[in-house]
Amino acid sequence: MARHTKEDALATRNRLLDAAELLFQARGVSRTSLNDIALRAGATRGAIYWHFRDKADLFNAMIERVTLPLEESFQRMGRGNGLDPLQDIHGAMLDALRRVATDAQARRVFEVATHKVEYVEEMRAVRLRHLAVRDECVTQLGKGLRQAARMRGERLPVPAAAAARGLHAMIDGLIGNWLLEPTAFDLLKTGRHALDAYLAGLGLSLRPPAD
Repeated sequence: MARHTKEDALATRNRLLDAAELLFQARGVSRTSLNDIALRAGATRGAIYWHFRDKADLFNAMIERVTLPLEESFQRMGRGNGLDPLQDIHGAMLDALRRVATDAQARRVFEVATHKVEYVEEMRAVRLRHLAVRDECVTQLGKGLRQAARMRGERLPVPAAAAARGLHAMIDGLIGNWLLEPTAFDLLKTGRHALDAYLAGLGLSLRPPAD
C-alpha cells in the first residue's frame, strides 16, 4: 500500500509539472495560476501545495526535471579528472544544443525559461537559481579552459573568466535566438561552427595535447 501511495504521489507530481510546462509555454508564467495548473492536471489546488511551496518552487522543479543532466555535465568540467577538459567543454556544449534541438520537452522548457518568465518578486527564487546555475557553469568553464591551455602549453589571450563568460553567452544566445524561430538556422550545425571558431580564437585545438 505504501509503495502504491508513493507511486500515485509521483504520478500526480509529474502531471502537475507536465501541465505547468504546457500552460507556461502557451500563456507565460505570470498569466498562469496554480489553480490553472491544478485544473489542467486533473488535480486539486491542495495537491500542488503538497508537492510545491509556491509557483517558483514548481517552476524550478519543472526546469530541474529537464536540465539536471546538463547541469551535471557542466559541473564535471574543470575537476581535473585526468581527461582532456577541452573535450569535456566541447561535448557539454554540443549536448546542450542537441537536447534543445531534438528533445521536444527540453525545447519547451528552455523556451519557457528563456522567453516566458518575468523575474517579478514572486519569482525571485527562480531568478536566484538561474544566476546560481549560470555562475557555476561559468566558473567550471573557466577552470576547464585554463586547464586545457595549460595542458597544451598555451596561454589564453584573455583572462579565463572573461573567455568563459563569453563562451556561455554565445551558446545561451544561440539557443535563445533559435527558439524565437527554429526554422531560421540549424542550431547544432551553427553551434558547432561557432564553438569551434571561438575555441580556435582562444588558441585551443581539439587535437589531444602532446605528451
